[in-house]
Amino acid sequence: MIVVGASSYTTTYATLEAFVRVRSTWQPASASLPARIGSKGFSDNHVEGVPTTPTGVYSIGPTMYGIAADPGVRFPYHRLVDGDWWNENPSSALYNTFQHSSTNPGGASEALWKEVPAYTHFAVITYNMPPNVPKPVPNAGSGIFLHQFSTSAGNATAGCVSLAHDHLVDVLNWLDPALSPRIVLSPYAQLSRY
Repeated sequence: MIVVGASSYTTTYATLEAFVRVRSTWQPASASLPARIGSKGFSDNHVEGVPTTPTGVYSIGPTMYGIAADPGVRFPYHRLVDGDWWNENPSSALYNTFQHSSTNPGGASEALWKEVPAYTHFAVITYNMPPNVPKPVPNAGSGIFLHQFSTSAGNATAGCVSLAHDHLVDVLNWLDPALSPRIVLSPYAQLSRY
């Protein structure tokens, strides 16, 4: 399990902590890592186009992605190429999914292969997608990832969780699909909800 916590709903600074279940208790699996979240902090009601990070408990998507070669992850890995998009068009039947297409799916869809250095490597957080919901809900938000800082000093995101490159690679390599990892996103004061 990964816990991304922050001191309040409005801060953009967070901490990522990894835990592993040993018998009936959760044990720390890494040091506490500095992270950044959405430029408007956390939200219990995230919507498309608002730079908040959605609170809740999510899975890690079945495929990890990146502009660079696989750093050694245990998940299936897709190296991004020209034409790899994340569909962020709420009117599309393929909203909030990975697509390979010669044309932009519309809306605020991201050209994943162009997002350097943020998408050097990333994991998908399954907000507004299976298994958290049967089908993405239009306008409820899309493209929530665990990715690299966009600047060397670290910066707030459009809703994703970001880490320094080396920290990100360590976390992505640690995650094991056989253990069905989950990620919890929440201000510390609300963690007991999960």
